[in-house]
Amino acid sequence: MPNAAPDGPDFHPADKGWALAWSDEFDGAEPDAAKWSLEHACWGGGNDEKQCYTDREDNVELINGLLRIVALEESYTGPDNPGDTQQKTQPYTSGKILTRGLADWTYGRFELRGKLPEGQGTWPAFWMLGGSGTYGNTWPLLGEIDIMESVNLGARCDECTGTDGENRTSSALHFGNNYPDNRSTGDKTTLASQVNPADDYHVWAVEWGEGIIKWFLDGELYSTKTSDQWFTSAAPNNENAPFDASFYLIINLAIGGNYPEPLNETGIADSSLPNQLLVDWVRVYQCEDDMETGLACMQSD
Repeated sequence: MPNAAPDGPDFHPADKGWALAWSDEFDGAEPDAAKWSLEHACWGGGNDEKQCYTDREDNVELINGLLRIVALEESYTGPDNPGDTQQKTQPYTSGKILTRGLADWTYGRFELRGKLPEGQGTWPAFWMLGGSGTYGNTWPLLGEIDIMESVNLGARCDECTGTDGENRTSSALHFGNNYPDNRSTGDKTTLASQVNPADDYHVWAVEWGEGIIKWFLDGELYSTKTSDQWFTSAAPNNENAPFDASFYLIINLAIGGNYPEPLNETGIADSSLPNQLLVDWVRVYQCEDDMETGLACMQSD
């Protein structure tokens, strides 16, 4: 059972005009059904991931003021895609929660404080997908904003600095043409101390305004992308598309797949399971005086 998260800074920028629009402090007895839905599916996320997401308390629970998503090594059979009658069996289970159909936003500041799992094959993420249908319902034409991802934390990393193990988290945008002609752009970062971010709680944030998106780790800006770096074939004459429509939030812990498995020590280390992603809170802010573009509140470099 995890202990309550220790007190720590939220790294929220003061006096920028961000107004709290939505949040979850995870203080209840179970995930708030008015804020989150729990995915029940085994399809592998389009990445050949090896987990079934379930809505069981074994995989998703609130405990000691935390959202706890637990990955387990266990054979499980469930719907291939959400709601399917077709079944699929996977060797692991885990959890995925979404605000799809419940809450979405265009522009703002999105923050998560959490403690990440480590181990070869682990892949936690805090991210967003276009949910308005403005650019259709096809990935990646509708757009994807990855606020935080990590893979294989603590596993051997020959190119990492400051430690012998993997110590990086990453951000990314996905956009462009239909698969396999999709495009992406992203960056990796480490903590200023270069320690493993799985050792403690940290804050990942993104600020998103018209034509610009910025990523932060513990208050430090580490990546900026602008509209000349993205596009969607769903609206080729709109320079801001697809990142000018409503997006919803997702938090999940994947196991395996074509991102973590080829890297570091390769494959999946069953010895790291069970493992857990712990989330202290999620907060969404919008620019009170500039709801239309969000730019008035965005931090200067």
